[in-house]
This record gives sequence, C-alpha cells and structure tokens, in this order.
Amino acid sequence: MDIHTQQSISGFIASTPQLGFNDKGQARFYARFGQEHFDRNPDGSFTQLESTFHDLVMFRATAERAHERFRKGDNFIAEGYVREYEATRDGEQVQTEQFVAKKIGHDLARTRYEVDRTPRHDAVEQDAPARETPTRPASEFQSPDRPSTPTPPAPGL
Repeated sequence: MDIHTQQSISGFIASTPQLGFNDKGQARFYARFGQEHFDRNPDGSFTQLESTFHDLVMFRATAERAHERFRKGDNFIAEGYVREYEATRDGEQVQTEQFVAKKIGHDLARTRYEVDRTPRHDAVEQDAPARETPTRPASEFQSPDRPSTPTPPAPGL
C-alpha cells in the first residue's frame, strides 16, 4: 500500500486567531501565519530573510480545538492543502490563496508541552496495536521492519 501524503506547512501564528461560523453553521478558524526564510552562506552559516505571511483556515471540530489551543506566536506544523480563490481588495479582483489545514499541532522542535493521552469522549473507538507504557509492555505488536531495540530519549526532553 502506498504512503498517503498531503501538503504541509510550518510557521508561527502571526495574528490573534479568530473563530467564526459559516452559513452552514460550521466553525471556521482563521489566522494569519508567518514563515521565516533563510539563505545558506558559503561558510555554512545562515542569513535570515524577510518573513512571509499567509492565511490559515480550518473548519468544524478541528477549528474549535485549534482556537482553544493556539495563540499568537505559537509555532505549528499543519497538514492540508492550498486553496486558490479570487477576492476583492481595494476594489480590484485579485487571485489569492490560503492554507486549509485538516490537521495541526504545535512544532515539537520549538514548543514545550505535556501530552494528555486520556481518550476524548468524542473520539471514535478503534482497535490499535498495544503501546508500551510503564504498566504495560508492548509485547503484542512488533513491526517486522524495525529492530526491537529501545529508542533513546531525544536530547533536551
């Protein structure tokens, strides 16, 4: 089976996130996001270029959860797609685009947080391979492609 891929972006929330509702009553998250850009110099160092800013939207339950969890300045990674559309700016029709995120999370490389693994009440119940926890060893599932050696913790965590 092929690996399912989608477009992804990373950046930082540049405006205060807004939660609204469309004509169908669905929640809609909107924020401007920024992306930093760098040039690699011949000596291996980097020069920071001007950041670019774009529109980020999400819909339904993802929009509501994102509005609860994201603030201006947060670094994130999102999966989704770019949507191009026409808009009126200063009385002129212009072609523009926005990133429609289906999934979003804080950028682990730039954010410290704790994970709450208790199931959400609205989550769909499904069977999944057992994972190792302090009280339950992962003996029921072993990937045939990976060795069974433990992974050392990442530095700084």
